[in-house]
Amino acid sequence: MPVTPGSHWYTGGVSLFIDRLDAIAQKNKSLVCVGLDPWRPSMPIADIAAFNKAIIEATHDLVCAYKPNSGFYEAEGFDGLRALEATIAAVPDGIPVILDAKRGDIGSTAEAYAKAAFEVWGADAVTVNPYMGGDTLEPFLAYEDRGVFVLTRTSNPGARDFEELVLDGQPLYERVTERVREMNTHRNAGLVVGATAPEELARVRAIAPEMPILIPGIGTQGGTLESSIRNGADARGLRAIVNASRSVIYASKGADYAEAARTAATKLRDDINVVRSEMGFAWS
Repeated sequence: MPVTPGSHWYTGGVSLFIDRLDAIAQKNKSLVCVGLDPWRPSMPIADIAAFNKAIIEATHDLVCAYKPNSGFYEAEGFDGLRALEATIAAVPDGIPVILDAKRGDIGSTAEAYAKAAFEVWGADAVTVNPYMGGDTLEPFLAYEDRGVFVLTRTSNPGARDFEELVLDGQPLYERVTERVREMNTHRNAGLVVGATAPEELARVRAIAPEMPILIPGIGTQGGTLESSIRNGADARGLRAIVNASRSVIYASKGADYAEAARTAATKLRDDINVVRSEMGFAWS
């Protein structure tokens, strides 16, 4: 299963994840990330790899990234892991793959998780959990050419239980943002902030004006697209990675599922670009 390091993510002499992300966003005129979260009861066909490949073929010119969530593949055992391998391989060169694994552990375990994400699976980026502290992020950030998206203020209702706790007058998610910004010496760190928390998203962007922000929670979870772009984009109208999963990949449960996914992704991209245009941004 191991891939050749660099076989998927390195193209055209562009080495840093953030540069690859900016390049594909400009090329496809898109801030859309499609979440590849296969769940057999919702799928129109049983073959996960074939399903994902059809989605990718239908949408690859409309996105800035794909985000497979490892949990959906692990739930299918070894068949699921083989499907994940095939899915990552199906993504065209130049389009980043963000492995949504939410890893977080200490020492050699974190090193093993980082090796798995970047050297075995060949992902361009991975999501990580900062709860155990900065030393648990370092093994991931040590891969200078890969992206590391740190959970900051997530989209789920229970995020308030911990992420908004006030410590010394400051919400925990803000302290996480500040600490990750301090650790971003290789320009490869990013943040995860849910579309369901627009005010918090604006605050995170103010603290970290140049870092990429992965924004889940649009559509099915109830996040608002306009506020996500207005509060999450950087000063150039970039680096807000708007993730949509179920609303795109399950746009149809019939034989036209790939075409329906393309229609949904196109609408999402166009709606985002309307907001960007209203904010005064144009694609170069």
